[in-house]
Amino acid sequence: MQIRDILFEIERFAPLTYQEGYDNCGVQVGDVNNNATGAILSLDVTEAVVDEAIAVGFNLIIAHHPVIFSGLKSLTGKNYVERVILKAIKNDITIYAAHTNLDNVQMGVNKRIADKLLLKQTHILAPVSHKLYKLFTYVPAANAAALQQALFQVGLGQIGAYSECSFGTIGTGTFKASENANPTIGHAGGAREEVTEIKLEVLVPEHLKSVAISSLKENHPYEEVAYELIAIENENQTIGAGMIGELEQPMNVGDFLRYLKEKMQTACIRHTVPHTKIIQKVAVCGGAGSFLLKQAIAAKADIFITGDYKYHQFFDAENRIIIADIGHYESEQFTIEIFSELLKEKFPNFATLFTKTNTNPVNYYF
Repeated sequence: MQIRDILFEIERFAPLTYQEGYDNCGVQVGDVNNNATGAILSLDVTEAVVDEAIAVGFNLIIAHHPVIFSGLKSLTGKNYVERVILKAIKNDITIYAAHTNLDNVQMGVNKRIADKLLLKQTHILAPVSHKLYKLFTYVPAANAAALQQALFQVGLGQIGAYSECSFGTIGTGTFKASENANPTIGHAGGAREEVTEIKLEVLVPEHLKSVAISSLKENHPYEEVAYELIAIENENQTIGAGMIGELEQPMNVGDFLRYLKEKMQTACIRHTVPHTKIIQKVAVCGGAGSFLLKQAIAAKADIFITGDYKYHQFFDAENRIIIADIGHYESEQFTIEIFSELLKEKFPNFATLFTKTNTNPVNYYF
């Protein structure tokens, strides 16, 4: 099994097309054509993590945070990033990062936080726009059901919690086959044909565009397939930043903060003055999530849990919501569980290990 086989499954779960523009997800270092000997799973990549991979004989490190964020003009080992890269290259270790693409998928980082807090009725807090397409095609009525099913099987037709969504309109199609054609209906060089057809409409997420067209052409009965693939502005409810859900039972603020500290295994919580005595609706964002405060307030969340809040940003709560900063590392530390579960499902015999290195650069003194 090659490293590329492992990474293919990760990218099928969290497609690279959903990373933010500033990000640098994907392969950081290494040859994906090498046979995979095992993977270290980590939030960050430090020299100690690379040393772990060397010690156990693994040639793959899968991390949440990219080790390379900006361009490198030299590799001399003058900082930890360059030393990590040099050590990985010398030991033929591939480093891979799934960052904001994993943040933005429905079952990614924020769903993991929501699950740790046992939130119910969860959904994306800030769904993205301009990541959806509408596919229209025209197919003989007798072949419509088979084509529809083929498109569903590759993942088309998803709307929020509903799958296999489509719409069909009956009409009359016309065509005249040339002498060089090989028509399914009628004869080459014959008269114009009229056929009862279904205009089939189905939603296509951005990462499945090429798959959608391939499946359409493979399963359509016509030699020349008429179709339109049009970008639409609708929100993709399964892709976006943050998540919001509800506790099964309301909790008073003090109890909830103790519960939060326990479930997220954080040393401390920085928070604003509570504007309410009861917590029911909870918004979360792994990492640095201050950009989602307006959406959390608009969704009427009682508390917004994230990391990396700056002093003056806490004032933005304005007695409308509780901001709770649990720390960047602490909010994302369970991300490696996602990698582990995915790889164990797809490759039961492939060896993976959680890093033994605490890569959190922040320490607390009690």
